[in-house]
Amino acid sequence: MRMSPTKSDNSVPISQLLEFYERMLLVREAENRLSKLFADGEVPGFIHLSVGQEAVCVGVTSALETRDTLASNHRGHGHALSKGVELNSFFLEVMGKEEGICGGRGGSMHVADMSVGMLGANGIVGAGIPLAVGSALAHQVQENGAIAVAFFGDGALAEGVLHESFNLAALWKLPILFVCENNGWSEFSPTGRQFNANVRELAGVFGIPSAFVDGDDVLAVNEAASELVTAIRAGEGPYVLECVTHRVRGHFEGDPQKYRAESEINSLPDHDPITKLETIISKRRIPKKEVVAIRGTIEARINAAVEAGRGGNAPDFSRAKADVYTAVEEV
Repeated sequence: MRMSPTKSDNSVPISQLLEFYERMLLVREAENRLSKLFADGEVPGFIHLSVGQEAVCVGVTSALETRDTLASNHRGHGHALSKGVELNSFFLEVMGKEEGICGGRGGSMHVADMSVGMLGANGIVGAGIPLAVGSALAHQVQENGAIAVAFFGDGALAEGVLHESFNLAALWKLPILFVCENNGWSEFSPTGRQFNANVRELAGVFGIPSAFVDGDDVLAVNEAASELVTAIRAGEGPYVLECVTHRVRGHFEGDPQKYRAESEINSLPDHDPITKLETIISKRRIPKKEVVAIRGTIEARINAAVEAGRGGNAPDFSRAKADVYTAVEEV
């Protein structure tokens, strides 16, 4: 079913509009800075940016609690920051420093922080989905009232692990929300060339109810996610939320995107979720100085985080095998 917003823009509290704006802007500007750092050689490995998809991560995570868990994918910076990962620690990790959340070992594609329920990003397509299913099973067994969320792109639809996860979640009626960020691309190919169905049809095969929402509208995403999260907490089992959105950058940073039509690339600004929210904020006659203040705060926070990252220490090579091999003890 398509979930159309039942609340008007005027009914959303101004404080909530500004909170959404601040959180979305944090993700956007953090990634913009990472793009520059990567180009300058200050970020090791590859990075995959979620510019243009900020409404999904903020809209969904705003409906969650700290006790809830979240598994991400390779395009997971927004998921991590929206779930509450501390900004300085995040930059230290992505910049490969020992003081990072995972000691600099995870980097961009494996950011994890269990203190806020961030199970981790994942460099393998679809590999975070079964982790979220396992976490949902743990919540169910422990009867702790928490739920799990699995974020994945439409490029993961052909992965067998998604089908298996849908099956288990449906059979055991697990407390999990599957969130498909449908940006229309499976790496370098239109998703329609990779999979001959859509996520809601696939979910229906397993008896999982699903919803469809405009993924560029943070208010619509949050309203839909809040409704489904409430249902899941009430024991109604798994749900699928498809958020149709737009990927501004290439599959990876530095991707020339020669496979995309020029007309599509030129139309991307029309779908910018932050610009759309700014329009709503303007219509609500919120003083421009408040928006300017938020932008200033975000810029200062990111500047501080970048300096923290630059000031971190390189990992100690002698500890490279720690947590890889279990120490052997003589009996």
